[in-house]
Amino acid sequence: MPGLKPYRQLGLLLILLFACAPAFSQSCAVCYAQAASSGSRLTAALRSGIVVLMVPPMFMSVGITVLAYRKRNQFRGTEVGRDSATW
Repeated sequence: MPGLKPYRQLGLLLILLFACAPAFSQSCAVCYAQAASSGSRLTAALRSGIVVLMVPPMFMSVGITVLAYRKRNQFRGTEVGRDSATW
């Protein structure tokens, strides 16, 4: 039935969104209270750990973006005057 395809896609999207719901619960109140009540050394270590975990993926995504930008025209046709209908 061709009319059901958009509903299947919507259903899959909803399943994926609800499957990711446990990831949003990682900032629970107990963990926050434990981190807030810790000493200054642990707070500094936690902040540096966050930076260590954030910086490499950020550089990797910037690098991939730069490479994609440089290679964006590599696979285009070399013939400029050719009509696209004759391909």
